[in-house]
Amino acid sequence: MSKDKTYEPKFKRRRQGKTNYAKRLALVKSKKTIVVVRKTTSQIIAHAIKYNPVGDETIAMATSKELNKLSFYGTNNTPSAYLTGYLLGKRMNEKEAILDIGRRSPSHGSVVFACLKGLIDAGIKIPHSKEAIPSDDRINGSVLAEYAKTNKDKFASYEKAGVKIEELPIAFEKAKAEIDKVKPTAKKAKKETKKVEVKEEIKKDVVKEKKEEASDNE
Repeated sequence: MSKDKTYEPKFKRRRQGKTNYAKRLALVKSKKTIVVVRKTTSQIIAHAIKYNPVGDETIAMATSKELNKLSFYGTNNTPSAYLTGYLLGKRMNEKEAILDIGRRSPSHGSVVFACLKGLIDAGIKIPHSKEAIPSDDRINGSVLAEYAKTNKDKFASYEKAGVKIEELPIAFEKAKAEIDKVKPTAKKAKKETKKVEVKEEIKKDVVKEKKEEASDNE
């Protein structure tokens, strides 16, 4: 009886659509700090991580919910994303990184790129396209404040948090000034003395993924 495999299942996270191993491999090969930005239904979450064969190490993090302590209503919109990135950047010791937006399709002007802009303004060097960054009036909340003039009922949560939506740009600048006082809290990741080898299984999965994409395009 033949013992050859007729079908080899992909990794669990690949099957679940959570991880693109081709992108993952490129991020690991960069040997830079990876900034992971995710948007949920209520907040922006950003982590600065270092690759480790036994599991990624989080060296710093920030969420938009933390902005509530700075008299700013932190949610999942553009101003909140920028300030979250700015806060994470101030907490980081490493000054070079690479952005990980997961399986989300890159869209110019999206909140993940607002977070990226915050990181850059905090002094972190990250490869990017200037065209992807949202405009200043979207980042500082001017667009939301203008929209709220005729749709104030949609911003009741801001009023409950003690933030007047029409004064959002002012609250934004105040929160940014408070973040400027933040000092780095992340420990510098130790330099690896041994060359990090990527698991052969990941390499195989990447090859499979490319073959499947090629066959789909035929």
